[in-house]
Amino acid sequence: MTVPLRIVALSGGVGGARFLRGLLAWGEASGTALEVTVIANTGDDMRLHGLQICPDMDTVMYTLGGAIHEDQGWGRADERFTVAEELRPYGVGWEWFTLGDRDIATHLARTSLLASGLPLSAATARLCARWDLPVALLPMSDQPVETHVELASGETVHFEEWWVRTRAAEPARRFVQVGVDDATPAPGVLEAIGAADAILLPPSNPVVSVGTILGVPGIADALRATPARLVGVSPIIGGAAVRGMAETCLATLGVPATAAGVALDYRARFGLLDGWLVDDADAAAVPEVQAAGIDALARPLWMSDLGATAAIAGAAVELALTRS
Repeated sequence: MTVPLRIVALSGGVGGARFLRGLLAWGEASGTALEVTVIANTGDDMRLHGLQICPDMDTVMYTLGGAIHEDQGWGRADERFTVAEELRPYGVGWEWFTLGDRDIATHLARTSLLASGLPLSAATARLCARWDLPVALLPMSDQPVETHVELASGETVHFEEWWVRTRAAEPARRFVQVGVDDATPAPGVLEAIGAADAILLPPSNPVVSVGTILGVPGIADALRATPARLVGVSPIIGGAAVRGMAETCLATLGVPATAAGVALDYRARFGLLDGWLVDDADAAAVPEVQAAGIDALARPLWMSDLGATAAIAGAAVELALTRS
């Protein structure tokens, strides 16, 4: 009987979801049996129309379930917006955050399950059962955590409002993870980390996605204690974020928006990172990362198609399994 390779990935939304799809494709192409546990960021979670919305977890679920809107990278394929069109004349909701009908069904189901007394982890398992996901998808915590942004003007807004409505136009003074100090890892999170053969950080936002997960008390400690090597994929290529506006988030922390800058920040803030993949365009950063005691390799990192993404994921796994 083949013993599967146990992999844990800490994931945000679009970048993490696409990386995970590539990881599964690499496993299939290489004949490697995988047991993948995804610990998803819930700091972007919010309430709208009384519904509990979990953007990053839903993006992972839809992507791996084959229901994602491929062009957007988020939301459902073949979406309709009848409910949103009916709500608009009532002046209900936010014009900058429109929910599709199929997406609303997910949020209705989740909110109903939570109202029945289930914790978020159990509600997520129920939702994932519909899609027969090839991974175990876990929220980072069952306790609510929300990322808020303190703007330079002094106003504080939810991260999604700053990110989606304003496109991060106003500088952020700092990010505040409301509730994170009282949060505990969701059931299964610490156990998966302790049993892992490899830990991966996909190219998700290092500040408000992966950084938020690592901020949950106990998770970073477990990652430092596990014998598995932790390898990350740079979300920065040539000084720019692969997707989104991670440069703006990094600037708020005073971290250079470079492949080396992100790696060194993971090591400085969390005491983590055994290996790091940078794009070929950033090959000059390899010696700087290695000087910090982190194994580093330059590889093509653009997730241009499934084959390219599988190659990236495979390189990350191989580096994680390599003992220096």
